[in-house]
Amino acid sequence: MKILVTGGAGFIGSHIVDKYINLGHRVVIIDDLSTGKKQNINKRAKFYKLDIRNATLVEKVFVKEKPQVVNHHAAIAEVVKSIKNPLPTLEVNVLGIVNVLRASGLVKIKKFIFSSTGGAIYGQPKKIPADESTPPVALSAYGLSKFLGEECIKFYSRLYEFDYLIFRYPNVYGPRQNPKGEAGVVAIFSGLLKENKRPVIYGDGTKSRDYIYVDDITKANVIVLKKGKNETLNLGWGKSISDQIIFDTIAKNFGAKLKPIYAPFRKGEVYQIAIDASLAKKKIGWLPKISLAEGIKKTIAQFINN
Repeated sequence: MKILVTGGAGFIGSHIVDKYINLGHRVVIIDDLSTGKKQNINKRAKFYKLDIRNATLVEKVFVKEKPQVVNHHAAIAEVVKSIKNPLPTLEVNVLGIVNVLRASGLVKIKKFIFSSTGGAIYGQPKKIPADESTPPVALSAYGLSKFLGEECIKFYSRLYEFDYLIFRYPNVYGPRQNPKGEAGVVAIFSGLLKENKRPVIYGDGTKSRDYIYVDDITKANVIVLKKGKNETLNLGWGKSISDQIIFDTIAKNFGAKLKPIYAPFRKGEVYQIAIDASLAKKKIGWLPKISLAEGIKKTIAQFINN
């Protein structure tokens, strides 16, 4: 099967590419390398460096490669920056996905897989863990852009008659995550502690998220090559873990004695979220396997060895 992965040089996308190739699929990558890295690109994949906001270039690649499946991970995924300056996030995450969807329809793809967000799309829900029936109440332009992306997929799926699978991710962590970005406290804390620097915790440490190791996310993206049709599915453990616990766990693994710096809570961030993935178990047989303790050990190994 030929699969086109946008954002295939990025943190999550590159892991998915590797798995697809190891399973014998032919993979084409589109990435502008704004956050993705050349060293993440699998040598057996065909790579095109381009910005998905450029509809003409996107269409040319699709017409040339004619993928059967599209896995869309290209995005700007920074909550605070999306509030301060929403246009780049909306352009890439909404206009960009429209360009990819139109090109997908043009070459008559069979399935479109999308990485949405459960961590930002639900806002601050009354019921935790949040399931797929929870109304989207985005608190940031990033969360809004992902919801609009979902609706664009449903529209173009009806228009061009291809199947889709939308995943709403929790906070994903693991090797290759950028420690210099805004998102991904596991990578950020690990990168700073490796350099013997004090990480910043925004708030009093009680802000909490649902964390999942990247290999469990990759597994879901493999399963839906054969299972799932026109579904929106949460992925997560259904457990909310505080920033303080994440910091303490990472610091213990590094043997660090440093204490974090506490700064004011940032507008647009969700205070507490956990995601109910019961429907994913029912529809595609997916369950997370890698515990937080094991996942953090695997992640820190990357920082120690690099």
